[in-house]
Amino acid sequence: MTSKCLPADFADLAPFLDWALPSADERQTRRRTASRADLKAFYDALLPRIEAILRVVDAYPLGSLPADLAPLYHMALSLAEVAPHIELYGGAPGVPYAFDETRFVAVHGQQDTALGLPPTAAAA
Repeated sequence: MTSKCLPADFADLAPFLDWALPSADERQTRRRTASRADLKAFYDALLPRIEAILRVVDAYPLGSLPADLAPLYHMALSLAEVAPHIELYGGAPGVPYAFDETRFVAVHGQQDTALGLPPTAAAA
């Protein structure tokens, strides 16, 4: 098991490393199963730091982020998952008046074949 750590400038965010999740499904599950208080604490800790976080990760071309920065990047993605729930849904972990979110599973890399389409059909 690989332990996650943050760059020294972001060490204060270490209590939120459980939000450093690499997949959209993991981030959605973490958000859905969190309490309102957990969502708010994460949001309040990350939001003031998001510009600094994005400056660090944006210094690298797409696909070449060093592994030691991945947890920081994944935390930023989790903030994008959590923010609407704080800003729009009153802190609720779920989406009000929506389909059951567990029915939606992100598929990476096989979208065209999963739909039975030739790979070029979706690009057209």
